[in-house]
Amino acid sequence: MSYVVFEEAGKLATARVMSQADASMQLELPSGKRQKIKSQQALLRFESPDPDALMQWAQAQQEDIELDLLWEFAPEDEFGFEQLAAEYYGAAADARQQAAVLLRLHAAPHYFSRRGKGRFRKAAPDVLQAALAGIARRQELERRIDADAQELEQGRCPPAIAERLYTLLFKPDKNGPEYKALALAMRRSGKGALQLLREAGAIASPWRFHMQRFLLEYFPRGTGFADAALPRLAPDELPLADVRAFSIDDSATTEIDDALSVRAGDDGSLRVGIHIAAPALALERDSAWDLAARQRMSTVYMPGDKITMLPDELVQAFTLAEGASVPAVSLYVDFDAQCRMLGFETRVERVPICANLRHDLLDESVTEEALGADPASRDYPCAAELAQLWRVAQQLKAGREQVRGRPERNAGVDYTFRVHGLDLGEGAARVDIVPRRRGAPLDLIVAEMMILANSTWGGWLAELGLPAIYRSQSGVGANLRTRMGTRAAPHQGLGVAQYAWCTSPLRRYADLVNQGQIIAAARHGRTAALAAPYRPKDAQLFAVVGAFEEAYKAYADFQRGMERYWTLRYLQQQGIEQADGAVLREGLVRVDGLPLVLAALGAQELPRATRVRVRFGTPDLITLEQPCHVVQVLHDTAAASEAPESPEGEDEEALAGGLQLAVDAQQEAPEDPATAQPATQPAQHTGSHLHDGAAAAPGN
Repeated sequence: MSYVVFEEAGKLATARVMSQADASMQLELPSGKRQKIKSQQALLRFESPDPDALMQWAQAQQEDIELDLLWEFAPEDEFGFEQLAAEYYGAAADARQQAAVLLRLHAAPHYFSRRGKGRFRKAAPDVLQAALAGIARRQELERRIDADAQELEQGRCPPAIAERLYTLLFKPDKNGPEYKALALAMRRSGKGALQLLREAGAIASPWRFHMQRFLLEYFPRGTGFADAALPRLAPDELPLADVRAFSIDDSATTEIDDALSVRAGDDGSLRVGIHIAAPALALERDSAWDLAARQRMSTVYMPGDKITMLPDELVQAFTLAEGASVPAVSLYVDFDAQCRMLGFETRVERVPICANLRHDLLDESVTEEALGADPASRDYPCAAELAQLWRVAQQLKAGREQVRGRPERNAGVDYTFRVHGLDLGEGAARVDIVPRRRGAPLDLIVAEMMILANSTWGGWLAELGLPAIYRSQSGVGANLRTRMGTRAAPHQGLGVAQYAWCTSPLRRYADLVNQGQIIAAARHGRTAALAAPYRPKDAQLFAVVGAFEEAYKAYADFQRGMERYWTLRYLQQQGIEQADGAVLREGLVRVDGLPLVLAALGAQELPRATRVRVRFGTPDLITLEQPCHVVQVLHDTAAASEAPESPEGEDEEALAGGLQLAVDAQQEAPEDPATAQPATQPAQHTGSHLHDGAAAAPGN
């Protein structure tokens, strides 16, 4: 009986020869399957022993054949394996010995290159040495990977992994040795990446964990700006407005986008000026700084810090700072003595800023009672102008509520986060969370003036046939949908016919784009479509809308997550072990006096608005989970204080802030497919920027 060793797809196999022709052979494999091969594929014919015995002996024997010795014996020219077997074993080398040499040659491509039909050629000395050095490096790397994996399993973090910790967690190079060590440890331990690294003490700073996760995703090249010349602008070429404008922001605000002015007529009429910083005058479409702003799309806010959309030098050139006359796009709206709107006009000009008013310094003074009192009794700046704007704002709000069909709820609370000492390290940082009642007069004045500007300019651009970036809202209840697009459409939540973001061009790219369109409209009127940066059906504008919406949502999610982080830190810092709150739904409880919504054990079956007392467990500052359970159902079951109603119609899931982050976190990590064990993910100001009509941090 005749057998054969043959090569197929780079592998060696044995079979019994059934029949043979000139150019082919019919074989029977050990499995019983029959196969036809070309005769040239047959490398070794033998009669005995049987194929299994031959291959077992050859496999065992070839491990003892020294490759260096075999390489020394090999001819310099191309040779067949039978020839080398005769050199190694002697001229009478049998089938088993020939098979052993064949296996050894076949498995050592760094020593011998294959030339086909069982023929080989030995590698040149320098090539061999380079190959052996590479093999040694790979073996050393495999030993290091195994050693690092063992350290992780034993609760220690190797230096190489600690150095690349956040890249491994959030942007891993799956071909890197550190990732391979982590994946190996995950596979052998059955634990997720984050669990292993936490147990190894690798994550010393939860704050840095959350920051790096965000930065690696959205700012992989860092938060600095490229070294490029700032755009030049000659503001003296613009006319100087005859107004005394003032802004209203928090003390921490540096990107001052908007200011107001008011002038009263002898007949009781008013001319209200809404003045918006005008960086679009200098940032032409597709210029270097326009592209930089487009890449970021928005300023990113978080407690204690921010990442600006534009470099500070550029912001300072256009921010509406007290004492400066700054380029601005101004909307002047005329009202009669009953605060009914008569008409408007838009100007591009320099606006003198007489004051930067601050919410946190004036809210206690600028009350409804003070605004309605004798002007002589008011002891705060711009008192007369604020009283006039207050009348207009109330009238505008009433008009919007009539369109909405229901009043806005302004009884909610916003919270300001002030983080101190973060530059000294996370451990030294302390946070203050300061509540501020929504609907305060200064809030309402700014909100109504910005809504007026955004809706008026949006309608004007649509009338002129200029595309812009609009935000619309329609639907009922759970079907309420907010959309962004390039066509004007009603915003149901705000009660306006259209709404285009125009009032924050220093911190939002959508506003910067719209401002360029407004400037063209102000300068060219009905022919503005020929001169505007974006013309109708501009494909790039559609792309900007999509990219902006995606980035803006991601930034808002990050801000909510960081606010939740600092809120949990606040609980620890103040030693708060329990608190009162109100049940929302599905076991969620809103904690009194804090921007915190938690899933509370024991609240699942309680009716909405039930007052409860909850006790806090130990928070997890990585997953942002805060265990808590109901310890007492309070007798006071009055309705829970309503959440501040966002003009965007946010639901309670949004109010929960970072609660979902802990769930989402379990979906992300370097993950080893063999175990599918995931790792976890996870400002000065929070709450909705009411006058922007969206859940976003006010510009600080």
